[in-house]
Amino acid sequence: MNISSLLTESAARRPGHPAIRFLNRTITYEELNRQVDRLSHGLIRAGLRAGDVCVLMMPNSIEWVMVYYALAKVGAVVLPVNFLYRVGELEHIFKDSGARAFIGHKDYLEHPRQVMEHLPTMDLRIAQDVSQDQRFLALKDLFIDTEPVQPHPRRDDDTWAIIYTSGTTGRPKGAMLTHHNLANNAMTVANMRSTDPDAVVFGVLPFFHIYGQTSVLNASLYLGLTIRLWPHFDVEELFSAIEEEEKSILIAVPTIFNRLSELADSCPPRKSGLRYCVSGGASLPVEVLRRFENWFQTTIYEGYGLTECSPVCVENPFGRPTRPGSIGVPIPGFKARIVNDQDEDVSEGTVGELIIQGPGVMKGYLNQPGATAEGLRGGWLHTGDLARRDEDGYIYIVDRKKEMIIRGGYNVYPREIEEILYTHPDVVEASVLGVPHPDLGEEVAAVVVLRKEARVISEELVKFVKERVAPYKYPRIIRVVEDLPKSHTGKILKRAIRLED
Repeated sequence: MNISSLLTESAARRPGHPAIRFLNRTITYEELNRQVDRLSHGLIRAGLRAGDVCVLMMPNSIEWVMVYYALAKVGAVVLPVNFLYRVGELEHIFKDSGARAFIGHKDYLEHPRQVMEHLPTMDLRIAQDVSQDQRFLALKDLFIDTEPVQPHPRRDDDTWAIIYTSGTTGRPKGAMLTHHNLANNAMTVANMRSTDPDAVVFGVLPFFHIYGQTSVLNASLYLGLTIRLWPHFDVEELFSAIEEEEKSILIAVPTIFNRLSELADSCPPRKSGLRYCVSGGASLPVEVLRRFENWFQTTIYEGYGLTECSPVCVENPFGRPTRPGSIGVPIPGFKARIVNDQDEDVSEGTVGELIIQGPGVMKGYLNQPGATAEGLRGGWLHTGDLARRDEDGYIYIVDRKKEMIIRGGYNVYPREIEEILYTHPDVVEASVLGVPHPDLGEEVAAVVVLRKEARVISEELVKFVKERVAPYKYPRIIRVVEDLPKSHTGKILKRAIRLED
């Protein structure tokens, strides 16, 4: 199948229904599909071929959606990238993926432009809202009138998306997700939840992230629902929208629920049209869940997923009482086990590693056969997360084997930040870790050892990292210490680090 069928089938079924409301614009399913066909034709004429990898690096917009499905119809491979990434973050992704095409936005070209100067093979370069820039084709000029486009035939196991993710060591790895992976995951979560045809889904999650891509974009368009879309999250705008819409659905990360609750503490909502909410991306504190449900008179269904699972694989069952603190049970088609270090199942209530099997699990990591074999050993995806299961099969995440930090729903990888700190001439040693934060879930912190003659202060180190990574990644907390705790082999012991002054 081709994932673009999610759009074409809904356009045939609900042609006049609003597909997306974005700022002051509304586009129906029929018009969205027609514009996708026009853009598909233009991309082919510009030289894009089936199988070409195309970077998609834009903020949420109607155009982002058009590009996404047009690439699918052409038979290309989409590589969604955070539009806030800097040069150092983009270099490996662009080179490792072998991307031949780039589609971005004029306001976010500075860093990708620098990387592409050294990548002559990325010769198809397109940008939204550019004018008189000979190095980029204007996206608007690629919409060409044509007859309806027949999607390029794709096998279920053909790669549709490459999404870069990483553990705590090594460079980011490109998870290869197929048309079947993503389409099946979207249809499964959509069918598990509401089928109210008049519901409005709030689009506050970025579409470059797999969570927003599947649970908001693909699932909503499969059902023929309306997405009320924003370019970025604004708590006051979302709060007002919850009061305005009669039937709404919010799919978000814990930080968003927390900030809405904080606003409600000082300005209680006049009414709430929320029919239900879904939380993912990070663990949802029970207190945040209870406060939000009380203020907005709705239910939050907490779930769990990974990029490598497309991403949803476990969720509290819709329409049944939720279990605060639990991520729920495997969704239809998925299986979950909790195992010890020998991949043997542990008993009920015992903590072990959560491993997953199901139709959303990736093909593997691009150019990483060793990492693929390790991550998918025995036919199960090894998540690196520690969990336990209760007597009814509900799963609870206890901790992470991986040291990844989840800040406001975004993944921050400590080694990446450590590597940057080590490039500072005054830093001898550095260790980055997550610390609890009441709003974001976790905050990024660093502990560093400086050279004896160094005069640099913590604030300068914060600025140093801030200039080199996306805004959510840099450490807000940096402590200078005389030495770091180490094992007998010289490995820094993060669990022994204390951040107290």
